[in-house]
Amino acid sequence: MTQYIIRGGKPLNGTVTISGAKNAAVAILPATLLVNGTCRIENVPDISDVHLLLEILDRMGAEIRRLSPNTLEISCVHVRDSEASDTLVRRIRASYYLIGAQLGRFGHARVALPGGCNFGARPIDQHIKGFEAIGADVTLSNGFVCATAPEEGLTGGRVNLDVVSVGATMNIMIGAVLANGTTIIENAAKEPHIVDLANFLNAMGAKVSGAGTDTIKVRGVRSLHGGSYSIIPDQIEAGTYMAAVAAVGGNVLIQNVIPKHMDCISAKLREMGAKVTEYDDAIRVQRTGILRRANVKTLPYPGFPTDMQPQIAVCMSLASGVSVITESIYDTRFGYCAELNRMGAAIKVETKVAVITGVEQLHGCTVHACDLRAGAAMVIAGLAADGTTVVEEIEYIERGYENIISKLEGLGASIKRVETPSRRSVHAAG
Repeated sequence: MTQYIIRGGKPLNGTVTISGAKNAAVAILPATLLVNGTCRIENVPDISDVHLLLEILDRMGAEIRRLSPNTLEISCVHVRDSEASDTLVRRIRASYYLIGAQLGRFGHARVALPGGCNFGARPIDQHIKGFEAIGADVTLSNGFVCATAPEEGLTGGRVNLDVVSVGATMNIMIGAVLANGTTIIENAAKEPHIVDLANFLNAMGAKVSGAGTDTIKVRGVRSLHGGSYSIIPDQIEAGTYMAAVAAVGGNVLIQNVIPKHMDCISAKLREMGAKVTEYDDAIRVQRTGILRRANVKTLPYPGFPTDMQPQIAVCMSLASGVSVITESIYDTRFGYCAELNRMGAAIKVETKVAVITGVEQLHGCTVHACDLRAGAAMVIAGLAADGTTVVEEIEYIERGYENIISKLEGLGASIKRVETPSRRSVHAAG
């Protein structure tokens, strides 16, 4: 069993560099299946979700060269018309992008329903609606999504998403780039990683327009060619370090960011009393005084991201007054609140609302990472708490944060990654 051991109470100071965007990378990598050539992709985050996708592609026959820890060359020219590994697919949510990629490449796909973080049902009905709009026949059977294009191939269509869905928007884009005719996605999500996927596809010869607005047009092309592309910085990783400085105190320059992407997070931290200074490709966050209460409602971009909800909750737990978080994206994302309460926080949850009464101090104890972003919140809480915090189930955290230990150590944090015998093995040995 691997744990993080954190000795809290030390302010964060120095400089940290943000890695490539996880949510862009996990869509761009499956999209390489569509490319008739070699893709050179830079700024790829070195995280476990990426490792899983690369292993899936490798087993399907992709030729992958790692030129550096964050630069890859991928050629899927000789990929076999085969199913992705069920075992691997079930370990990562983003594996559903393989449906769109295989449907576009081979005219059919059979992909196991994906796994990932467990914080409530995240149905793929909007993905299916989009694939059916471009002519595919889609069924769910025995834990698999099966999609088949007609003999004449996929044909452009119009889909109006019932809800704003990041995953469905990206998956439909991937499935439509090689279709005949034009596909129009209405009520599309606008997140930065959607724009990044569109830019990647266009760099390889696709014709995608409107990404970043609520209407995206995909004009089908006959083929995609190889090329080079660099993934954007990770908005949520940057926001996590910003929240950490606000919660713990200190002065940190966060490099390799797009400040515009951070507007909603920067505004909320300023409202709470942190000083946030923007530069061309960096943000400085400083906090010396007491944080003030605030209210947050998670919304699709450009609103406050649901993926930053647990991290801002830690800041609110240490702020003066009563703060309220309203979660409008996922119904059951407050599982981490029980862990924070064990550290001395005062959070009451009722369905989609968390009421947080600020306390003077959190106290170290053993806590669990319930999911990726909840795990990041546990790390922030441990950094802010007095005493020692042990964070378990850190595999969730390492799905989305590259070199989190070395980055935090570089800011003066006391955090170690340790291997300990599992409780089961200790019991067996006894």
